[in-house]
Amino acid sequence: MNKRQNIHRKPAGMAHIYTLCLLFLLGTLVDPGHLVSKTYAGEIITIGVLEEPKTLNIWLASDAWSNKVLYQLYQPLYIREPKGLKLVPWLAAADPVYDPAALSYTVKIRPCKWSDGSELTSADVAFTGNLIKTFKVPRFLANWEFIKKIETPDKHTVRFLLREPKAVFLSRTLTTPIVQKRRWEAIAAKVKKLENPLLALLREKVTDPVSNGPFVLKEWNSGDYLLLEKNEHFFGQGKEISGYLLGPYIDGIKYKFLGTTAAAVLALLKGSIDMFWWGLQQAYLQDLEQNKDIRVFTNEKSALYYVGFNVRKKPFDDIHFRKAIALSTDKRFIISKIIQGYALRADSIVPSSNVFWYNPNVPTYGEGLSREDRIRKAYVVLSQGGYTWKRSPVTLEGKVVQGEEIRLPNGSPMKEFTILTPPADYDPQRAMVGLMIREWVKMLGMPATSKPMPLGSLIQQVKTRRQFDLFVLGYGNLSLDPDYLRNFFISRNNKPTGRNTSGYSNPRFDRIADASADAMDLKERKKLIWEMQDIIMDDLPWLPLYSPKLAEAVRRDRFTGWVSMVGGIGSRWSFCTIKPVKKGNLRD
Repeated sequence: MNKRQNIHRKPAGMAHIYTLCLLFLLGTLVDPGHLVSKTYAGEIITIGVLEEPKTLNIWLASDAWSNKVLYQLYQPLYIREPKGLKLVPWLAAADPVYDPAALSYTVKIRPCKWSDGSELTSADVAFTGNLIKTFKVPRFLANWEFIKKIETPDKHTVRFLLREPKAVFLSRTLTTPIVQKRRWEAIAAKVKKLENPLLALLREKVTDPVSNGPFVLKEWNSGDYLLLEKNEHFFGQGKEISGYLLGPYIDGIKYKFLGTTAAAVLALLKGSIDMFWWGLQQAYLQDLEQNKDIRVFTNEKSALYYVGFNVRKKPFDDIHFRKAIALSTDKRFIISKIIQGYALRADSIVPSSNVFWYNPNVPTYGEGLSREDRIRKAYVVLSQGGYTWKRSPVTLEGKVVQGEEIRLPNGSPMKEFTILTPPADYDPQRAMVGLMIREWVKMLGMPATSKPMPLGSLIQQVKTRRQFDLFVLGYGNLSLDPDYLRNFFISRNNKPTGRNTSGYSNPRFDRIADASADAMDLKERKKLIWEMQDIIMDDLPWLPLYSPKLAEAVRRDRFTGWVSMVGGIGSRWSFCTIKPVKKGNLRD
């Protein structure tokens, strides 16, 4: 291992970034994207990333940069196939077999080896689950704590006995990355004797991870690059899974740490990197799309940006008020003018890209209406709720005018309320969304203001202090299992640091949400999840706005065979199927 490796390296300073960009512009870098260890040669893909991994300890890693590496090394029993997002066997040999009488699942493991040549067995799977439960590993515990016992009848069979039915067993537990018992057993025994075993486990420095994936760590030159090489023992090589004949067909992956998007785009245009593994902002897309050697992939994301209401206080606890805000908010304008078309309209908390769980029949508000018709509808809703005005926004003749001094149903003037957003230098789009909603509701005579604030402070106000009126936030990477719907709105999560940020409470929703978490039958669970979406869109504790699209760029003259799916092209499927482009045979 390279002696310069430093797992906890701090991000490069701005001076370093400016120097890097200048070197790119002057062309003084000697093709840095394709320089590798002097002792290594082969057909590798060079991927530009903004930062290096924070850690290679799978139990600690929660940042995107660490996981972009670790997902190539540690594999789960099941993964989602690209087209329909159905869970399919990966390390497992077949679908799990459910025994309702015993409340158990039995999983068969296909013949697999670790990168050190040893056999992957049921003991590794059982060890992984028991380690998570014993040390209460935060990243994974919620997906394992309901498992009563893990049995290993033979080295290729694992039997999970559950304490209670849990739908997330299939989507979360069985998609947990599996680690090698032989590698981690001694570490677990050592740290278990310490005063704080979990902290010691998380602090364990991993420099030589044993892989069961398509690649294995070769070299990490901190501050410059990390190199993975092909794992010759990868189980999937030559196998067809979900219609894809797996490789890998490349000799390795080199992650080049570039610091900024600008530096990465320059490197891509120069041909110093073959892919930039991060979402591209619209400002960069035109230059990239005009380059014949570059292809831009645009895919849907499992993501949601939304307006949240504090329903713990007036008037935000009034459904008439919330529906008036929803009717005033023009999602089509937001997507076309603010997001520049790189988003899909969100009508539910579950993104429409999640085709199996998304309910397309939820109530929507004002779609297709003109600005004046939106105000007319919102005026009717508010009037039905008992709101009055000094000057009504709609005259007796039906003409739309500027409303003045709206009054609550009790006759008192509505107090000024604030729409919190991230600052424009962090997310100009969400900051602009807050400004536009402010202007739209002012047409109704509402005394609204928009306040950008640092993201950390905004999250504290919303998630901890609960001191807010409205806010604009988002989730950039929602799980494909919609159990988050339960966690976001179930009443028992209405507590400090609880995920029910809006303070929503509905006993009917709670009953259905708990039933959905226990439903082992997929059709029954889907019915419950759809019903939950209906309830939330009727009650509107959140107003969904849009789901952003993900634009990623690659050199089409270097590699072909990328697999597009929800979440982009950077998946296990792509890196197991891409092939070098042969000279004279340029393909996408």
